[in-house]
Amino acid sequence: MTTTPFGRVLTAMVTPMSAGGEIDDAGVDALVEHLIDTGHDGIVVNGTTGESSTLTDDESIEMVRRVAEQSDGRARVVAGCGSNDTAHAVAMAGRAADAGADALLVVSPYYNKPTQAGVIAHCRAVADATDLPVMLYDIPARTGIPFATDTLITLAEHPRIVAVKDAKGDLWATTQVLAETDLLLFSGEDALTLPLLAIGAVGTVSVVGHVAGARYAAMVAAVDRGDLAEARAIHEALVPVVEALMNTSQGAIMAKAALVELGIIESAAVRLPLVESPPEHLEKLRTALVTVAGR
Repeated sequence: MTTTPFGRVLTAMVTPMSAGGEIDDAGVDALVEHLIDTGHDGIVVNGTTGESSTLTDDESIEMVRRVAEQSDGRARVVAGCGSNDTAHAVAMAGRAADAGADALLVVSPYYNKPTQAGVIAHCRAVADATDLPVMLYDIPARTGIPFATDTLITLAEHPRIVAVKDAKGDLWATTQVLAETDLLLFSGEDALTLPLLAIGAVGTVSVVGHVAGARYAAMVAAVDRGDLAEARAIHEALVPVVEALMNTSQGAIMAKAALVELGIIESAAVRLPLVESPPEHLEKLRTALVTVAGR
């Protein structure tokens, strides 16, 4: 399977924490090993699922450093450095590069609702801050600000803006971007990974990959060789675990609960305003892991 500057099978890694809410270094190391052992060639650190909004800047940079050291070149480390403050995003990009990141993930600036001209200026400023390749993150359901099709076409002219994590759910807009640019497209929504691969995505940045990385790797490989029947079978087999992790409460909450169930990390602790899964959610999760993840 050919690769990219980001890898092709990536998971937006949770940040393991102790019951008291401190980052669990041993849990981080164990999770990196688990992800690599289950088919990942890329790891996203400090993304939404990593609870980046409640990590301090120093914690975020320490996560990049630790994951880079633990992976030791076996997987590409993509550091989230998004912010709605361009100066802050630029500073975090530089610090992430110094800490060992191989690439950057840049979400559209949220909350303050800039114009598309502002989105372009923001992304160019972050891309100019380092020599690292940049993956844009298009998730308007969280940010309130989509990357317009014309904006992505414009940003593709920048030599370091080379990929998009697509969680917009608009397959036609995605098709237009793929037709007009050389951007590498990654699925950012587990439910749509197969449709996106079928229209030209090169890989996935998953949440469900925490427990189903090998299956996503097999799906990508099946599409590569033109075996859509096999890819569709994998897609359908993943329905229970995608439903349990992504549509029960919230991805970071459920991914941590799943990793505890699998014995990868010790605690499912999350930071407020997130709260841990109630018993009924855990029961649904356990059923999904038995039927889909091979427990």
